Amino acid sequence: MPTPQQKASLAQVVTKNREVAQEKIRNIGVIAHIDAGKTTTTERILFYTGRTYKLGSVDEGTTVTDWMEQERERGITIVSAAITAFWTFPQASSVDAGEYRINIIDTPGHVDFTAEVERSLRVLDGGITVLDAEETVQSQTETVWRQADKYKVPRIIFINKMDKLGANFPGTLSAIRDRLGAKPVVMAIPIGAESSFKGIVFVLERKALIWGEDETGSAFSEAEIPADMKEEVENYRAQTIEAIAETDEGILEKYVSGQEPDIIELKKALRRATIKGELFPTFCGSSLRNKGVQPLLDA
Repeated sequence: MPTPQQKASLAQVVTKNREVAQEKIRNIGVIAHIDAGKTTTTERILFYTGRTYKLGSVDEGTTVTDWMEQERERGITIVSAAITAFWTFPQASSVDAGEYRINIIDTPGHVDFTAEVERSLRVLDGGITVLDAEETVQSQTETVWRQADKYKVPRIIFINKMDKLGANFPGTLSAIRDRLGAKPVVMAIPIGAESSFKGIVFVLERKALIWGEDETGSAFSEAEIPADMKEEVENYRAQTIEAIAETDEGILEKYVSGQEPDIIELKKALRRATIKGELFPTFCGSSLRNKGVQPLLDA
């Protein structure tokens, strides 16, 4: 059996030898306020992409990206760390199916290391803004958001810690609009909150994903939308389609005439609006509890 060190060396060799087309490379930064869950989210991404063989923990000092002794002692990110992973998009929808190379940069969240974040933002294709579902938009969130605006970095939003006491999905959406002046486009809503959080519903697809007893979160299943959520899903779905239609004349014409654009068309338009910085696709989950990260990777 290979040792952990041998496995890590093998992973590095495999990474170097795997080539993908330029259009299938993503340089992504994970940005947020301190303790929102950036590093934990990054660790889950590395695990689900097969880049690591076990889940790293900030509390235990076993994360890949927090490699400095001072970072592991304090449980915070001090310097940005970059690592490469590969993710296979399972089906053709708004993008081509196949393997994508994701170069991930985990940035500091503490205000003292703001310059380190700004340096990273200059090279990014896009960012994942991680928010704490209970704390919502915090002071450093506003700082890194303004920095991302400055460098015109497209972003998707991940409302994390849906399992936390006081988690408030609608309240977080309101804070994004009010404090960041941004337009979140809800792509997934939580099933339950706090201790009852167990999955998400994709609003466009009207499809639920439920995470079960698997401790790593690798296994999940599709399910029917809970009966008591169907009206909520339809409300969010209508808002999402309307927001996308406002950015695309062709979709707007269909929308006004009462036709519903297909999902592929909607996602292509959403991607264009996201790259322009007009819309911000929004997902949710709990990185610590290993729920919701795979859909984030697809996004």
